[in-house]
Amino acid sequence: MRNLAKLLVFFSVSFVIIFLAAAGIRFLALRVDWAQNLPPKPETSLTLLIAAAHWASSLAMHFAILLALSYGARRQYFAPMVVISVTLLSLIFNFGISSALYQWEHVPPAVTAGKQVGENGLILSSKLNRNETAVILLNGPAQPLGPRVVAIPDQPLQFFESTSNVNIDLPPIPFGDDTPWFLRSVYIDFKISEAQIHKRFIESYPSYFIYAGALIFLLSSLGFAIKFSVWPLANLFLGALAFRGILAIETFLNTPEIQEIMDSFLKGTMPGTMAVPVIFFTFALLVNLFAILVYIIKRQNKDEY
Repeated sequence: MRNLAKLLVFFSVSFVIIFLAAAGIRFLALRVDWAQNLPPKPETSLTLLIAAAHWASSLAMHFAILLALSYGARRQYFAPMVVISVTLLSLIFNFGISSALYQWEHVPPAVTAGKQVGENGLILSSKLNRNETAVILLNGPAQPLGPRVVAIPDQPLQFFESTSNVNIDLPPIPFGDDTPWFLRSVYIDFKISEAQIHKRFIESYPSYFIYAGALIFLLSSLGFAIKFSVWPLANLFLGALAFRGILAIETFLNTPEIQEIMDSFLKGTMPGTMAVPVIFFTFALLVNLFAILVYIIKRQNKDEY
């Protein structure tokens, strides 16, 4: 019982810390994205905070499970106890956050006026057909539809006194973004994963618990990936790669094309929404069966010696 209590406390603290940190960072990133839009839109801090919390809940769930599995492996806790306790606790935390965010979404957000970013002569740039086009706002963001100069490669400068009747999309205000594609893809996959869970939550509780439970059970069953070597840091890295693979597979299976293929393959034998959870649950059972067989073989080898 003491080991179980330590594991639950470790998971809870890890989840809360990761969730709060990720939500705060994502909220600031959303504020930056909002500030780049021209013409400026009214700011809704609650809406941005809810969006940030949605994304952070998926990230916190994956990382907290990974850290809890690593903690249990290092302390040599009973593997079935780790899988069951981490699965149940993850489901409880995720359900609680999903319920709270669902209630917050119905609260009218406080709207404030947008703040102006930049001065007169602000230069916006965008790539159109592999050519970089520059738009110079002569009156700055205060009058985004006012006079401007458009510079297109291999063409003379074009001056527009007013663009209210001209179909020209404004590029975002440049802040610079050198984020590697790998990190952007991870962010996108976390967002898609959370969106799928949130969609199931809105549909019904059974749909939510079936999908989220199967996914969390699969993630919690990957403890074998954290026992490949005697180096905890290397094992944690291997576990992170395994989790990244599951995240990519989840995104792939939930694409409309794959959903259509699975619907045509099932031909009414089961609802299409059940296909992905069944795949997750089946793979989790196979992983646990593999872990049990490896454990039995190791015990037999020890008994022989």
